[in-house]
Amino acid sequence: MALKLSVAVRNARLDAIETAIGTSPVLKIRSGAAPANITDADSGTVLATLSLPSDWMAAAASGSKAKSGTWQDSSADDTGTAAHFRIYASDGTTQHIQGSVTATGDGGNMTVDNVSFAVGQSFTVTGFTLSDGNA
Repeated sequence: MALKLSVAVRNARLDAIETAIGTSPVLKIRSGAAPANITDADSGTVLATLSLPSDWMAAAASGSKAKSGTWQDSSADDTGTAAHFRIYASDGTTQHIQGSVTATGDGGNMTVDNVSFAVGQSFTVTGFTLSDGNA
């Protein structure tokens, strides 16, 4: 039999992620393939670095948790195609979450308004949601 968790437990697990990472985490969007494991060294070129809002995720509900506030950068750091991201603690070095980046509607773990970055270009993260399984 598969393990089943209540919505309350699933929500608590999701809210614990934001607590563990802390306020004002750093998001880095990178080119190239993501590392195989979260503990592996960074890969690709950093295309953009931004500090997320201090309350960067909404409270979990129904087993999912979505980004909160505006995740936007007015000036990309480098030119390239966004392919993956990492979210770090506020120190910018302790990585906690990584995943794929695609254009809005293309099914990535994180979506942006345009995956073709150019130095100085602004961009917006249009979607980021964490979901907890075992329903």
